[in-house]
Amino acid sequence: MAENAAATTEAAYASGGEYVQHHLGFLTYGKHPDGHWGLAHTQEEANDMGFWSIHVDTMGFSLVLGALFLALFMKVGRNINAGVPGGLQNAVELLVEFVQSSVKSSYSGHSPFIAPLALSIFCWILLMNLMDLVPVDLIPLAAQALAGNPHLSFKAVPTTDLNITFGLSLSVFILILVYSVRCKGLGGFLGELAFHPFGKYAMPFNLVMELPAFLAKPVSLALRLFGNLFAGELIFLVIALLGYWQFPLHFVWAVFHLLVIPLQAYLFMMLTIVYLNQASQHH
Repeated sequence: MAENAAATTEAAYASGGEYVQHHLGFLTYGKHPDGHWGLAHTQEEANDMGFWSIHVDTMGFSLVLGALFLALFMKVGRNINAGVPGGLQNAVELLVEFVQSSVKSSYSGHSPFIAPLALSIFCWILLMNLMDLVPVDLIPLAAQALAGNPHLSFKAVPTTDLNITFGLSLSVFILILVYSVRCKGLGGFLGELAFHPFGKYAMPFNLVMELPAFLAKPVSLALRLFGNLFAGELIFLVIALLGYWQFPLHFVWAVFHLLVIPLQAYLFMMLTIVYLNQASQHH
């Protein structure tokens, strides 16, 4: 089976680098240079579509996985058993208790919004990250067979797309601004940036110190999640080119990646809680 997979890879792609590059592409929908809207058939067409193009594969998988998260939790909530709970209810209760304890230890204010937000972030990112454990050729080959296009680009790991990770981080950043203004007032929020840590007479110096650190929050959130998942996917792609050696190496890397996948979801959740706690506090 490994020899057949390697032969197929060599027949479809001129080199290992072309194989990796193709698997890092997205199924892109946007406006073509001639003015009509449609799917890009090559990476060059996708690049020409510009900013307003949409990565259909990552958007689709992120929405499906988000709907799966909601459906599972709604099912447990509607059929909750106070007696002997089933396996799914046990898993959901453990997740809820885990997130509640994380919020209690890191958020000092009182907001009914923080715990549901943290739970949604953790579960959604965890599900998206878990797609990295699916064999790298399985879903792209299925998509190519359905579309009848052997060169179709298709990605199944939403968190390896900067659009997804920056979308999540910018949403958190907007919440930071909302909580800062709501809890401190507009003047109090701007005063923290302009008058701290050295007082109002050092306003230019304060802004030089505070603004980059404040604006770096969404950037660090997005790049940390993207970088770790992108690196993991890249290693899976390189392993897929190794013939018989890919099976033991794939297993070893998958076991290690099982630590990275929940850790990155946890870090994103915890940093969100910490940032919102900072936004809620008066310094």
